[in-house]
Amino acid sequence: MNNDIDASLAQFDALQAEANRAPADLNLDVILDVPVTISLEVGRARIPIRNLLQLNQGSVVELDRAAGEPLDLYVNGTLIAHGEVVVVNDRFGVRLTDVVSPAERIKRLK
Repeated sequence: MNNDIDASLAQFDALQAEANRAPADLNLDVILDVPVTISLEVGRARIPIRNLLQLNQGSVVELDRAAGEPLDLYVNGTLIAHGEVVVVNDRFGVRLTDVVSPAERIKRLK
């Protein structure tokens, strides 16, 4: 029985060592060309379906964010950063003002 525990602990230690490897050990080349979806959120609103069906051209929907607050930048549905709208060569863009740390991203997944 003690050998089973020792074997389990050895396997756990090996898995933990694998999980704690330095990022330099990882070969990121295999994922660099994987496409992801980036989306920006200006704000959100919650309205009844009755009001939704009454929306038409020119309608205004009030969002839960004040003017001047940063946008949220999501990658595949995960909050990655906050930023502000900029115009670059007559196109909209976003300037990142705060990037969410990997540890914080993991916390938000739970």
